[in-house]
Amino acid sequence: MDRHTATEISRRAFLGRASQGLGAVALASLIRPSMLGAAASRGVLSELPFPQKAKRVIWLTMAGGPSQLELFDHKPKLAELDGTPMPESLTRGQQLAQLQGQKLVCQGPQFRFRRFGKNGAVLSELLPHLGSVADDICIVKSMTTDAINHDPAHMFMNTGSQIAGRPSMGAWITYGLGSESQDLPGFVVLVSTGKGRTPQPIAARQWSSGFLPSKFQGVQLRAKGDAVLYLNNPPGITRERQGGDVEAINVLNRRRESLVDDPEIATRIAQYEMAFKMQASVPDLMDISGEDAKTLEMYGCQPGDGSFASNCLLARRLAERGTRFIQLYHRDWDHHSLLREELPLRAKEIDRACMALITDLKQRGMFDETLIVWAGEFGRTPMKQGNKGPVGRDHHNKAMSVWLAGAGVRGGVVHGSTDDLGYAAVENVTTVHDLHATMLHQLGIRHDAFSFKFQGLDARLTGVEGANVIKGILS
Repeated sequence: MDRHTATEISRRAFLGRASQGLGAVALASLIRPSMLGAAASRGVLSELPFPQKAKRVIWLTMAGGPSQLELFDHKPKLAELDGTPMPESLTRGQQLAQLQGQKLVCQGPQFRFRRFGKNGAVLSELLPHLGSVADDICIVKSMTTDAINHDPAHMFMNTGSQIAGRPSMGAWITYGLGSESQDLPGFVVLVSTGKGRTPQPIAARQWSSGFLPSKFQGVQLRAKGDAVLYLNNPPGITRERQGGDVEAINVLNRRRESLVDDPEIATRIAQYEMAFKMQASVPDLMDISGEDAKTLEMYGCQPGDGSFASNCLLARRLAERGTRFIQLYHRDWDHHSLLREELPLRAKEIDRACMALITDLKQRGMFDETLIVWAGEFGRTPMKQGNKGPVGRDHHNKAMSVWLAGAGVRGGVVHGSTDDLGYAAVENVTTVHDLHATMLHQLGIRHDAFSFKFQGLDARLTGVEGANVIKGILS
C-alpha cells in the first residue's frame, strides 16, 4: 500500500468517525434549529461598507411589459397628436420590435390621469388604491433597458445580462447576505396569472443561481394547491424517521465531499436539510387562517386563491419569517392589442394588493427595512400597434416606468422624465444596472466590489459597463 492510499484511508476513517458527532449536531439542528442560530445561513459578506437600510427585498414583476403611458407617464402632447404620424426625428434608425418597417402612428393615452397624495403625483385613474399611498412610493419614469424582446429582457432585468446562465439578483443577494430564516429558503418565487388571455410562460432560469452554488437559486412556491410537491410523508413514515434518513444520506454526502471538495455536494446537503425543515415550515406559512378579516379585506384576496393579492400577503408572511429575497411574477401584461380592454383588468388585479402590502408592512413596523420594487421587463411604444379592431402598443426599451418604496427610498417623489411623446428617457436617464446598484446599496453592499470569479473574470450583477446608485431617490 503506497503512502497516498494509506493517507486517504486514514483520512476517510477520521472523517467517518468525526461525521458521527457532526451528524448528531446536524440532526439536532433539524429538529431544534435554534441550537445553531443564524450563523448557518450567513452570506460571504461578513462586513458591509454601507448602512443596511434594507434587510430584505420584495420585487414585484409585471411580466409582459406594462404600458407606462397608461399607468405612470402622462403625456398630454401625445394625446394631441393621436392618429398623426410619429415624428421621424424620434424614430429614425431606432430599434423596434414588431413595428419595425411599418407606418408609425401616435396613439394617445387610453385612460385619464389624476393627482394623488400631498405632492400631487400623477397616476392613472386605473390605480386609485396605489394612488392612496402615493406619498410612500417613488416613481422612476426614466428607466431604460438593453433588451426589446421578452425572454432576453427578463434575463437582463433579473441577472444584468441578456445571456442565460448568469445568477439572478435574488441568488446574488442570498449569496452575499444569506438568509434570516432557518426553515425557509432565502430566495422564494411566487407566480400568479391574470384572468385574461393566455400569458407567455416564465422560465425557471429567471431565478437561477447561474454559476453561483445552486443552493442560492430561487425556490418557487406554488400559489394554489400544494405549495411544494411531496411535502407530506407517506403513511407510516414519521418525522423522526424521515430526519434519520436525511441525516444518514448527508453523512454519506459529507464523506464524499471530504474527498472531492465539490461545492455542489455541500449544496445537496443543505437542500436535503432545507427540504426536511420545509415539511414543517411551509404548511404554517401557507395557512393564513390566523390572518384577521380586516387584513384579508385590505388585500382583497381569499386564502389560497392563487391571485397576485394572495401572493402579496404571502410575501409579507415570508418577510416576517426572514426570507431575504421574495419575487412575485404577475403575468399577462403583453398588450399588443386589446390594450383598452385588458389593461384595466391587470391594473385591478394588482392595484389594491400593492397598496395593502405597503400598508401592512407599515403597520407591522417592517416598511422601513423592506425594499419594494415594481417593474416590468420593458415599456411600451407611444406608437399604436394594429390598424383594425382593438389596438395596443409594441415593446419598447428606451422608456419605461418603475416604482420603489421603503428602506430609505424617498416617498412622494418622481424621478426622471421622458420627451413630450414618451418615446425616450431624457432627464436623469437610468438603467437596469443602476436599479440593481441602488438595490445593493440599500442592502449595504457596494455593487462594484461585490463579485464572483467566473471564467477568469470578476463577474458582477451590475456588469462591467458601469452603473450608478440612483441617489436622487434616496433619503
